[in-house]
Amino acid sequence: MKNYKKLFWVLIVAAPMMIAVSGCKKFLDRKPLTATLDDLNQGALEGHVLGMYNILRSNAGFSTLPWLDFHSIRDDDAQKGSDINDGKEVVTEFDTYNYSKDDWAPNTYWNDHYTMINTANTALYTADSLKVSDPASLRNVGEACFFRAYAYWELVKTYGEVPLINFRIVNPKDGLIDKSPVTRLYTFIDSNLQVAAQLLPVSSADYGNGFDGRLTKGAANTLWAETYLFRKDWAKTIGLCNQVIASGQYSLNANFSDNWREWKSAASPGGWKNSPESIFEMQATTGAGAQANSKLDNGTDFGTSQQVRQNGAPVSWNLGWGWNAPTQILVDAFDPADPRKQQTILFSGQSDGGTALGGFGATVPAYTTPDGTGGLAQKYWNKKIYTGNDPAMRLFTGWVNNNGAARWINHRIFRYAEVLLMLAEAANENGDGVTAAANLELIRNRASGNLGPTRTIVPPIPFINQTQMRTAIKNERHYELAMEGKRFYDLVRWGDAVNVLGPLGYTNRARYYPIPQQAINLTGGILKQNPEW
Repeated sequence: MKNYKKLFWVLIVAAPMMIAVSGCKKFLDRKPLTATLDDLNQGALEGHVLGMYNILRSNAGFSTLPWLDFHSIRDDDAQKGSDINDGKEVVTEFDTYNYSKDDWAPNTYWNDHYTMINTANTALYTADSLKVSDPASLRNVGEACFFRAYAYWELVKTYGEVPLINFRIVNPKDGLIDKSPVTRLYTFIDSNLQVAAQLLPVSSADYGNGFDGRLTKGAANTLWAETYLFRKDWAKTIGLCNQVIASGQYSLNANFSDNWREWKSAASPGGWKNSPESIFEMQATTGAGAQANSKLDNGTDFGTSQQVRQNGAPVSWNLGWGWNAPTQILVDAFDPADPRKQQTILFSGQSDGGTALGGFGATVPAYTTPDGTGGLAQKYWNKKIYTGNDPAMRLFTGWVNNNGAARWINHRIFRYAEVLLMLAEAANENGDGVTAAANLELIRNRASGNLGPTRTIVPPIPFINQTQMRTAIKNERHYELAMEGKRFYDLVRWGDAVNVLGPLGYTNRARYYPIPQQAINLTGGILKQNPEW
């Protein structure tokens, strides 16, 4: 992993065109512009926007190991995984919170997010120069605003204050700036999401055939609700969640494990890519024989990076890189009767549970030693990406080993279940325990297999008081969203991180990662390090 190519800080060295406005809001109240680009057209704008989807799918900071490091391996549910000899630096940096100011994964994470911002800025500059007003171009503007907000939101959660590039860089030295206050960054995020929510279509179908998974109003409002949840603005969180619900575009899949199925089938009637529960997911597709023909592959290493890793025989279980493995803490956190335990965690040496539990009727090889000699190096694996062991897909694509045995797996970024949980949390904090309990019950009843209010499996939790319901909602987010990259940031925003993660080495300064030293060096010290680092 150390051999990854280190990137320059792209906003400084590769920013030929960036938008000369402070946000996206101007597209709602346009004024004549003096600048034009005669050689550009709507197709160029579409190309820039499709490039952002490609960044989400292919850049490691959004799709593979760096994303997993920051979002998942830092919490108590997940650990580095793989085998003891692979990526040892990650144990130090992310499992035990001894953060590095200069290493390939942190540098890549920073650079890739600013690559997304730079691409969005370029798209919006193009739209501004063309004075676009047609529906297709305005949708493109909405997409660019979403992606810019999404990238900045990820940076704010990770670093706190970061440089806000909201102007066109004419001279490279113009990009040598310090960090902006978090309040200003939130204002910028809000301005982008306001436009995204207005310009994006209600459904991806509005883009036409062949554009499954493209951004919608629901995605913009869900992201926006999440930013307000972190700010403890309960009223705005409630309002945005209710807009998503009222759109009628989303519903819970009948079976929890259907969220990660590859395709619709008789055995899995409700779950497939871009299912009714999906609000936004990174798209990954492969064709027949894709291993032998790269033109048929638009896949990603998101799934491959987390699949079961087998260092010895049988090679049929050498499915991926093995990162982001569940911990014993997560195993013990679940009620043994909660079906989500077997649908979230794949156990070495046991049956995968068959279709009912998100499996394929196979028996996983046994755990042996930390280096995996003669078996597997981990006791547990992330079952939410286990579709990489789908025999039909492996045969279809030709990928049978860890070089690409799961490149077709989408990354589910926002699910409808999370909207219901955000609404439950915000309603409870806003004094509406009835709404909180009702939305919590929707999640728990589905987890039980929809057994109804008299069930004993994942039973209903009635509202008693705000404190009791707050604890129940925190626990439910833990069970429902485990291994999906939400928990670390939840623990930080709740103020629970020191108590929960402290035994693993966490201290309060680990809530923010240090700014990469290479970014500071490229500014000649104008960009300042986070104060606690």
